[in-house]
Amino acid sequence: MASFLNKVGYLSKLLPRQECLNHRRRYGLKSPLCYDIAVIGGGIVGSASARELALRHPTLKIALLEKENCFAFHQSGNNSGVIHAGIYYKPGSLKAKLCVEGLNLSYKYLDKKGIKYSKCGKLIVATNRAEVPRLLDLYDRGLQNGVKDIQLLDAKEIKEAEPNVNGIQAVWSPHTGIVDWGEVTRSYVKDFEQCGGKSYLTFDVTSFIEGDNSEYPVVISDKKENTIQAKYVLTCCGLHSDTVAVLTGCPEEPKIIPFRGEYLYLSPQKSTLAKANIYPVPDPRFPFLGVHLTPRIDGRVIVGPNAILAFSKEGYRWGNVSVKELREILAFSGFQKMALKYAGFGLKEMSRSIFIPLQVKQIQKYIQNITSNDVERGPAGVRAQAMGKDGTLIEDFVFDSKPGSGAIGSRVLHCRNAPSPGATSSLAIAKMIADKMKDEFRF
Repeated sequence: MASFLNKVGYLSKLLPRQECLNHRRRYGLKSPLCYDIAVIGGGIVGSASARELALRHPTLKIALLEKENCFAFHQSGNNSGVIHAGIYYKPGSLKAKLCVEGLNLSYKYLDKKGIKYSKCGKLIVATNRAEVPRLLDLYDRGLQNGVKDIQLLDAKEIKEAEPNVNGIQAVWSPHTGIVDWGEVTRSYVKDFEQCGGKSYLTFDVTSFIEGDNSEYPVVISDKKENTIQAKYVLTCCGLHSDTVAVLTGCPEEPKIIPFRGEYLYLSPQKSTLAKANIYPVPDPRFPFLGVHLTPRIDGRVIVGPNAILAFSKEGYRWGNVSVKELREILAFSGFQKMALKYAGFGLKEMSRSIFIPLQVKQIQKYIQNITSNDVERGPAGVRAQAMGKDGTLIEDFVFDSKPGSGAIGSRVLHCRNAPSPGATSSLAIAKMIADKMKDEFRF
């Protein structure tokens, strides 16, 4: 009885009295709460967007729904922690624009909140002549993208900057940094709640239906039959973005294919080998960046990652298998085409997962005095790789909605793809999403 009265009291604080009573009669203890905006996904992009919407629209009631029991549980809390400067991305792309803007916003935010970070810089190292033209192309991209203070270094200057790194030429990015993006995500959520937003954990969305309340027509339900009604919805669901988008009538594509990236920890004795992030020059024949060395804000140094197919969307280990999700991945025509194209690459990556010396060999190209005895298995993350039916890896940010398809489709905006540098870009992405929602939904 006491818990029932507490529930009714809680509802009455959030809803007008008559509306609260009507909900109580109809739904009992699982009464839906009504919000102007529901943001689904408590990773860094969803949390930043909820925060931005709450700051811009202080009179609106906004909810943030997360399926796990804490925020930043997946990609946002399982990554290398790099604050990217914007060198790699195609000039004119959203990635390039939002990364450069996001880096500046991130440093201002971290300073304001007193969140620990290190602006340790990044060296992108060419170890042979064949890599030099690609390195120069990266340097040109960085200039076009407006990356601040990047420099070209020769072999002597590389040694002056990082005595243990071997290379014939490098790009130096002094404003690249490291931070704990999980901590940043939780800070965004705290800001959101201080602005009056309400966050819900363990709210695992299973359906969207059109309700009979014309003011709050989108009814969102979770696995426990809890419901929330909303005027407008934003989804930022990362690894599950395609699944959630399909629930509102959007197409499956771009489909999310999960790739696990495994890191090695460098031994404490070797953790001073490099102060900066040390990266290879990407090989355009292959879809992923390659093994690099990254100091972490907790003092450890990680080497990696590789890139192997995960057997579930939350497949952080070989043993994490979802038969249903794996079947869907293998049946997807885009994955089949990509797998055929990169079969050799995939086998090598799987070998590096099993045999640590093969992973170490990749970093020895530019830091020779690291051996297999200097590393141990470390953390892993799962990358939500968006893919088209033709097997193309979709690298830029993708947003999706279905205006005109009824109350649900016309009131929902999906962030379908926010890959790295999504964390660095999070505050810039949030501003763009808030602008887009205002334009599309006119609130």
